[in-house]
Amino acid sequence: MALLTTVFLFLSLLLSSAAADTCSQPSDDPSRLSVIPIYSKCSPFPPPPPAVATSSLLDTVNHLAAKDPARLTSLVSASAAAVAPIAPGQHLLNTANYVVRVKLGSPAQTFAMVLDTSSDASFVPCSPCSGCSSSSAAAAFSPNASSTFGSLDCSVAQCSQVRGGSSCPATGPEPATCLFNQSYGGDSSLSAALVTDSLTLGNDVVPGFAFGCVRSVSGGSIPPQGLLGLGRGPLSLLSQTGPLYSGVFSYCLPSFRSYYFSGSLKLGPVGQPKSIRTTPLLKNPHRPSLYYVNLTGISVGRVRVPVDPKSLAFDPSTGAGTVIDSGTVITRFVEPVYAAIRDEFRKQVKGPFSSLGAFDTCFGEAAEAPAITLRFEGLNLTLPMENSLIHSSSGTVACLSMAAAPNNVNSVLNVIANLQQQNLRILFDVKNSVVGIARELCN
Repeated sequence: MALLTTVFLFLSLLLSSAAADTCSQPSDDPSRLSVIPIYSKCSPFPPPPPAVATSSLLDTVNHLAAKDPARLTSLVSASAAAVAPIAPGQHLLNTANYVVRVKLGSPAQTFAMVLDTSSDASFVPCSPCSGCSSSSAAAAFSPNASSTFGSLDCSVAQCSQVRGGSSCPATGPEPATCLFNQSYGGDSSLSAALVTDSLTLGNDVVPGFAFGCVRSVSGGSIPPQGLLGLGRGPLSLLSQTGPLYSGVFSYCLPSFRSYYFSGSLKLGPVGQPKSIRTTPLLKNPHRPSLYYVNLTGISVGRVRVPVDPKSLAFDPSTGAGTVIDSGTVITRFVEPVYAAIRDEFRKQVKGPFSSLGAFDTCFGEAAEAPAITLRFEGLNLTLPMENSLIHSSSGTVACLSMAAAPNNVNSVLNVIANLQQQNLRILFDVKNSVVGIARELCN
């Protein structure tokens, strides 16, 4: 009996140690950071609500995607960074599906920050912070504990990039601290000071990194440990680390099914795939933070879906086109494009069909579904079946995991979302103006 008890304890310790190692930061590559699904075992945040935790994957994705329409509203309505307190794409932050661990200050303080490719300025809650999350997983940056912390005043160039919401006085004997406000989706807002401190990413240290030090929050949509902006604007991580990472980063997002395992964020050209198919990266001056690509068509099975080229065309004057975004959950197409995809898909599957939440094409799993191919300029991406279908846990229902852009937004933007990017290496090379895509199992 004693021997069995000893063996049981040994196995328990071994398993717990393996779980801890799985959640640890990779050390083989100093510029490789773990990317963690918000509800994974490795996430520092509380588990999902009981109703979500006990639901099927399909229901969980519907829960996560509930805020997608508001996020799309922010993406299509965002204007140039010069007139926004925080650059485009940050108006909706309650889609914290993936986080990365980063460190700020000296000595370093660790945060699990939301990864957002459509946002520029990074921010964290600072102590004291009125209205910030009081959960056990919440963390606040302590400026007084950092020897490298510094404030930025209204005279610096960075402040002009957030001046749309700043409270800088028009006159005064001395430059005032650069303060700014931001509202989110009508129910949340934050007030912050623009500050600098050392940012640590793996083994890399970025001195004098500018970010928002949040002092006040209202509403429940602000990420409890902040946001890491990977957009293309002047305050983004990419812009502030130009010499270090040369405008290059990539990520592999694990499936929502992943429990322990995490994907990765790779910063800089070193360690990126040597052979990867690419498509041109486009830039819209009216939405300069977003990563536009040229989507030329979509196929369902062997059928090229008939769509009006104008519904896919890139148009800088209107903001029309297609963007790749890490914060939207399910891919959204403008209504005529989605309708054409859905109709061809239904024709080949032959139903019967039902609706469930955001999905309007659900069917019995016994039916054989065709593959979806996204045709970009110079690159055809046939989605893995798990990226184009979402299944119920009972194994009886599957749904086409795409939807039309909401009717209440200016429907000119197609968004390739994170569900369709899972288990793919997505490479962004701003210097060479390309986006690369390769298969990679990052679960």
